[in-house]
Parts: sequence; structure tokens; C-alpha cells
Amino acid sequence: MYLQGNLQAVFDALYHLGVIDPVLKMDWNKELNDLANCADEFFLAMDIANTHQASMEDLMSQLQIFDQKTLSYLAMEVAREFADFHSRDCLH
Repeated sequence: MYLQGNLQAVFDALYHLGVIDPVLKMDWNKELNDLANCADEFFLAMDIANTHQASMEDLMSQLQIFDQKTLSYLAMEVAREFADFHSRDCLH
């Protein structure tokens, strides 16, 4: 499963929930090694992020049900998708 649609909306929701700043200070390699421990929650969070982008308030309220670790993984995925998109854009 991949994030789809408006990545900026997902980033903005995570930023307003206070997820982005702590993620910037993390050791992503270490954190991503632990992803398997909460993969089900992570994929559910990605599904919610993909389906609730039309309303920032709705997206934020839906994402608030997840713990900080799951939201951190979602933020890392947003960053990865942004980087992938921009790297493809620079190649063309």
C-alpha cells in the first residue's frame, strides 16, 4: 500500500497534530527496523490518510486515534513519498 492523493494535506495534518518535529529528531533507521511490530496499525493509518484528505479536520480527527509511534511511521512515509516524487520530477 502506498500513500496516494494530496501528500501535503497529510503532512499538514501530521504537523498540526505535533508529529513532524519529533520525527525530524529521530534515528529513522532504528525506528523503521521496529515497524514490523505495528504494521497493521500503520497500514490502517495509511488507509485513513488516503481516504480522508478532503477535510483537514476530518483527517486530523481520524488520525488522532493512533499512537505517536504509528503516526511517526506515517510521517516518515510522507517524507519518503515526497522525496520519491521530487526525485522523479528532477529526472525528467
